[in-house]
Amino acid sequence: MSPLVSARSDVGRVRTSNQDSGFAGQFFFVVADGMGGHAGGDVASGIAVRDLASLDRRFSSVAEARTALVTELKTVNDKLSRVVDNNPELAGLGTTVSGMVRVGDRFVIAHIGDSRIYRLSNGELIQVTADHTFVQQLIDAGRITHAEAKDHPRRSVLMRVLGDVDDDPTIDTLDLPAIPGERWLLCSDGLTGVLDDDALTALLAGDNDPETVSARLIDRSLAGGGPDNITVIVLDVAGEEGEARSDFVGSAASKRKFPAVETGDTGSSPRPKTRTVPVATSELPLPSTQPKPRRDDVREQPRLSARGRRRLRAGIIAVVVIAVLVSAAIVGYRWTQTRFYLGASGTHVAVYQGIPVTLGGLALSQVYLDSDVLLSSLSQFERSQVTQTVSFDNVSEAVSALNRMNGE
Repeated sequence: MSPLVSARSDVGRVRTSNQDSGFAGQFFFVVADGMGGHAGGDVASGIAVRDLASLDRRFSSVAEARTALVTELKTVNDKLSRVVDNNPELAGLGTTVSGMVRVGDRFVIAHIGDSRIYRLSNGELIQVTADHTFVQQLIDAGRITHAEAKDHPRRSVLMRVLGDVDDDPTIDTLDLPAIPGERWLLCSDGLTGVLDDDALTALLAGDNDPETVSARLIDRSLAGGGPDNITVIVLDVAGEEGEARSDFVGSAASKRKFPAVETGDTGSSPRPKTRTVPVATSELPLPSTQPKPRRDDVREQPRLSARGRRRLRAGIIAVVVIAVLVSAAIVGYRWTQTRFYLGASGTHVAVYQGIPVTLGGLALSQVYLDSDVLLSSLSQFERSQVTQTVSFDNVSEAVSALNRMNGE
């Protein structure tokens, strides 16, 4: 490893697989945090980082690098959709990506999700990227504090991600000076979920080389419980570009062969996405499997009479019909939970998840977010709208509308 950069990844103390990936090259550096459960997160981040590593080359200008970053990220997004087309068992996979490429004396940055890039300058730690999370929207709207966000029940909800979610995701880009003597950190939320900014500053500051610092960051996260995969890249800016290198960590470093996709059309998949934003990064429990019965456990069953067979067929048909109806009801209910609306909650305005309908005594909506906006503070037109409910396709639009009513 070069003394100017160090990349490390650890599965943590709770997860059973590493769904993070990272890469440190000569010009390009990236961290990705996969999602989609045991079967998909490592595939998503691994494919993304391995493909993005092609950006580790010299660019002639900031504009050229920015275009290449966004284009490659959109290509990765399409590829992940086609992976799911060919491998339906991976439906719902996705990944965050935070990467940067050095172009002379500038860093060009591209970002989506909640992996982060930090810059330590003159002893001050600056978070360069903004989290694309639901709680960050609440912070930006002044509805919760950073301290409250740490324990918020929806802190793992992402509003943007690459993968089987959005055909045309929005990528944040920016460029900043690469100043010799500064130190940069790229990391997944397995690090920032355990260590706050003060702890990060203390570990990043000083004269320790990046290799020592990256090891201490991992160790401190593990000592704090290691509830998630942890991936870090620590980079010291020198006057010249670093040496040629190609260091993969996490899932991208594994020897596994990721699913291939059909070549040809690289357009967006026409298949409906299995997830829509917001999406949660928390793991879903894996279904348990029962062992197959041994041959000596199998007993010969008595033959049924004709009447018994007719009853059996009728029973099977009834079960199938009930199963179809139940499945339809579940699908319908799940669809209602992708909808949001503004409505009255007592004397205040609230964001509701679902639709304002009650079937058989079952309400198909519930309060998703309370607010301090009083109905009495609204204009007559706005109050009438809220009373009759105002529907939105996603929670981000609903929260934005609520902020506008509050004059924000």
